[in-house]
Amino acid sequence: MPHLEIIWDRRNRTGVLLASAILVVAIATVDWWTKPYFSLGFLYLFPIMLAAGFLPRWAIVLFGLSCALLSERFSNLDPADANIRLGFEALALCGCGLLTSEVLRNQHLSQEAQERTRILVETSPAAILTINEGGLIELANHAATELLAPRDGRLIGEPIAAFLPELHRALRPEEGPQFRATMQCRGHRGNGESFLAEVWFSSYKEGTTPKLAAIIADVSEEQTVPAETSSAHLDQKERPSLNSREMDVLRLVVQGSSNKEIASRMNISESAVKNTLQQLFGKTEVRTRSQLVRVALERYRDLI
Repeated sequence: MPHLEIIWDRRNRTGVLLASAILVVAIATVDWWTKPYFSLGFLYLFPIMLAAGFLPRWAIVLFGLSCALLSERFSNLDPADANIRLGFEALALCGCGLLTSEVLRNQHLSQEAQERTRILVETSPAAILTINEGGLIELANHAATELLAPRDGRLIGEPIAAFLPELHRALRPEEGPQFRATMQCRGHRGNGESFLAEVWFSSYKEGTTPKLAAIIADVSEEQTVPAETSSAHLDQKERPSLNSREMDVLRLVVQGSSNKEIASRMNISESAVKNTLQQLFGKTEVRTRSQLVRVALERYRDLI
């Protein structure tokens, strides 16, 4: 029911219920007037659907039964089948009302959940943002704006590549499994400053559109200068060749799987997974899982 939910806004309760009652009276009056010609009982569906957004279930059932009785009362069909018709009409009217009620209730709960999530994100001290399939920032809270310091004070609509280039590479517009991962990368603020960022991110789909959600933290003070130098050195390395097992493990690491999950999915032992990870650390010259994810997204994205 696109763009019709405004009808069932709580502020419209009295007006909608009054309109529903007026419709019932109008339909019953016209049905009585045209009794010798045709029945208008099907029109009771409309007042029931209007009232269903505000009435409890028992009241909807009672409303449906009442409309079915009115429809049968002014019907010009064979009286011998009156009870059967009454049963089917009551079932149809009550079912339509209850279905409308459930749809509206679920929609209302979904809107409330979205609003609570929005408030939680906005008030969070962590920098949170979402990125659309074009690499543009779609949503960003106040903490993200303060951390990335865009020049015009607005992050929404800005390309994420201008602030976190490695995060832009994590977007996967092609078909593939959704994943969650962490990584450390170099971030850039709008005022020209750079910082070391710890990023927790996950991919998801809104309908068929791929998107990315991320939490970002500035960890510059927690890292030593040699670590930063090593991180910069990683960017300049060519990617080493990986065998099939190493490639499979790397793919699952990027998807956020634990060692136990990787072992289960590949049907190997956890010790074999750990050994493969050590081989990956040695080949890519990294020391942490987050650095391995970064290297994978930078150098092996076409393979994973």
